This record gives sequence, C-alpha cells and structure tokens, in this order.
Amino acid sequence: MAEIEKKLGPDVFIALAAIGWADGKLDPDEADAIVRTALEEGLEIEEIEEIEKATKSPVTIGEIDLSRLSKADRLFVYAVGTWISHIDGRIAPAELKALDELGDALRLPARPREIADTIAEEVGLLSDGDDPVFYNLPQLRETLKQRLAEAQRLRAEAGEND
Repeated sequence: MAEIEKKLGPDVFIALAAIGWADGKLDPDEADAIVRTALEEGLEIEEIEEIEKATKSPVTIGEIDLSRLSKADRLFVYAVGTWISHIDGRIAPAELKALDELGDALRLPARPREIADTIAEEVGLLSDGDDPVFYNLPQLRETLKQRLAEAQRLRAEAGEND
C-alpha cells in the first residue's frame, strides 16, 4: 500500500509569499513561483486564491501548521524560501531576516537550514536555465528526502556500532 503524503497547507505558501515581500516588493517571478509550487502541491482552487491574494499585497509569515509537515517537508519549505529569496538576483537584509523567521516557524536548527540552502542551490544549478519557471521543485523535494534518509541511516549505524 502506497504511503499517502499530506499536502502542504496554504499557510506554507503564504509564509513563502512573506519571504518575497520582505524586501518591500514581490517580483512577478517570485509570485509565479509561489503559486506554481502550490499548484504542483495539488491545493484546491480556494486555497490557491488565498495564496494569490498573499502575492498581491504584503503578508507576514504568521503561524505554520507543523502537524502537517514531516521533517523533509519542513526542509523543503525552507529550501523553497531560500530559492524565492534568490529569484530577483539579490538577497536583501530583510529577506535574510524573513528566512530566519521562516526557519524558526518551521523549528529548524541552523545546520539543517544550511544544508537545505545548499541543496536548493545545487538543484538550481542542475535546472534548465536561469528562469525560475525551470527550477525543478520535484527534484528539490526528492533530493532533500534522499539526503535526510541517508543522514538518518548513518546516524542509526553509528548508534548501533557504539
């Protein structure tokens, strides 16, 4: 029986919009990336409308329902946030602050944040072209899951050999 993955909720995408708004404006590429990610997640039209609204006027990160998110999902959301902050070609100090707030809301320690950022960058280099439309979000998610599973396996082996 296949495992059914929980969808990321609209609160996650609103938090991602807050990352884009952190520098005072949400670029069209950033807004498109957020909505596209929500569509790829399979959210309902009402949820997409709520997210589109958040791309039209500034929002804050707010509360994120962590009960729906696995550790891999939390890393994915953070990695997407770092990618969104890079879309316009520069990262403003306010965007860095918003990323810190996102990491805190996701309850991610510093080291996993660094790893998620590095993986987001790696996947970006492998994606087709510089256009955000070509960023491979499914590959990002799969790479994060694989690396997390590998890290957990190594920790388990180290614990067994003590």
